[in-house]
Amino acid sequence: MVNCAVKNWQGEDVGQASLDFKVAKEENAAHIVHRALVRQLNNARQGTSSTKTRAEVRGGGRKPWRQKGTGRARAGSIRSPLWKGGGVIFGPKPKEYNLKMNRKERRLALRTAFQSRNEDLIVVKNFAQEFTAPKTKELVNAMSRWGVATGEKVLLVLAEMTDNVYLSARNVASVKTVPADGLNIFDILNAGKIVVTDEALAKIQEVYND
Repeated sequence: MVNCAVKNWQGEDVGQASLDFKVAKEENAAHIVHRALVRQLNNARQGTSSTKTRAEVRGGGRKPWRQKGTGRARAGSIRSPLWKGGGVIFGPKPKEYNLKMNRKERRLALRTAFQSRNEDLIVVKNFAQEFTAPKTKELVNAMSRWGVATGEKVLLVLAEMTDNVYLSARNVASVKTVPADGLNIFDILNAGKIVVTDEALAKIQEVYND
């Protein structure tokens, strides 16, 4: 169990929140988190790169010159891979990069990764009511009060995605906003700081602690 201070909109400590996850054993933690990260990155690949072999390139059906007597090297097609405009030898073809991982393992990896970031975790009271309209500057100032450095990568986790908060964060290149039930291993590991509302933290433990 990890205890975290809860901050209000002004950046003052107003309470405590606990983070209690079933995580992987220390000797297996790095391995399972690495597998989950590789799986996510591989599954994001489209695998649509493709090249044409000499059989697929248009043209080259006629022998360019006779076999003997010309003094030149023998050639059977102008679409040989040795020629400009010819086919490609062993080039890429469309393929699937998807890797499989059991759901329980994926959940375990995500919980382990999330709890490992406890030193970079900032828990704040739900602040949706502070935004009656999208205000990027107000959100940036609030993050500064919470201890986020300027330009630092931030993962903002909300219990519910509200338009005003989402639109306020969208204009900041270093901030990514996700719902509590939409966490993924890459975003958790890639962020410099993880800002999560108290309601989102409770929802994360409810959704992923199984």
